[in-house]
Amino acid sequence: MSFNMKKQLQVMKEVAYVTYKEWSAYRTHSMISIFVGPVYFIVQYFIWNAVYGAKDMLQGIALQEMIQYFGVSTLIGYLVMDFADWNLSMLIRTGKFLTFAIRPIHHRFFALAQKVGHRMIGFLFEFLPCLIIFQCLFHVNMRPKYLGWFLVSVLLAFLMHFYAYYTMGLLSFWLVKTDGIREVFGLLSSVCSGSLIPLVFFPHWLQVIQFFLPFQYIIYVPSMVFTGKYVLGGITFEVPQIVGIQAIAVFGAYLVSEVLYRLSMKHFTGVGA
Repeated sequence: MSFNMKKQLQVMKEVAYVTYKEWSAYRTHSMISIFVGPVYFIVQYFIWNAVYGAKDMLQGIALQEMIQYFGVSTLIGYLVMDFADWNLSMLIRTGKFLTFAIRPIHHRFFALAQKVGHRMIGFLFEFLPCLIIFQCLFHVNMRPKYLGWFLVSVLLAFLMHFYAYYTMGLLSFWLVKTDGIREVFGLLSSVCSGSLIPLVFFPHWLQVIQFFLPFQYIIYVPSMVFTGKYVLGGITFEVPQIVGIQAIAVFGAYLVSEVLYRLSMKHFTGVGA
């Protein structure tokens, strides 16, 4: 391991730890999700029981698989979420981004390290309690078919969520207010990521479009990797194949964020600092 990489890992560790300590003071905010997650799951449980009725399968998915899907997608949401767009927009709007522009560290790397620390809190006070509730109270099978591939897919989903939302936050360099755009983007993410409904229920043309958007790689892909099978737009991929496609998509999102970041730095004037 090169000296530069060791230094970056040390920086990430320190920033993540500080963020973890800072958010530990507000852990009760995260613990609210212990109630929100199960309530959302119960609503989905009754909805899909009514939708299935006497049917055994819908779009090739059995009822128990559907229940498992929403349990898994809820847990994945706890692991990957962040506020990178809001944080970056606030820094730009107030001019405080100037302090990061002159630091010998890429702000995107700093923000990613913050997300690591923030999600450590989420893992302890959101993910683990809800995992126990889903497993013990609702008796949902929370064991992934391929644990290794699932962990890789969740890591890629973690990065995709960050790069997509960070790129959205970069629009603040050109726009005075981005609240409306960010809300629309968040809505699209909720719908097109598969967190509200599995993407196989979408029209065929919309399923195909998902391969070229970042959203399915955040929730739908890792959820399907959990089950051990992936189908979308009439196309079936083996687990290693779809994880590979997910990795390519994440790399593409990284490149887009890097290009837009460099353009943004040329445009930044530090107004409000």
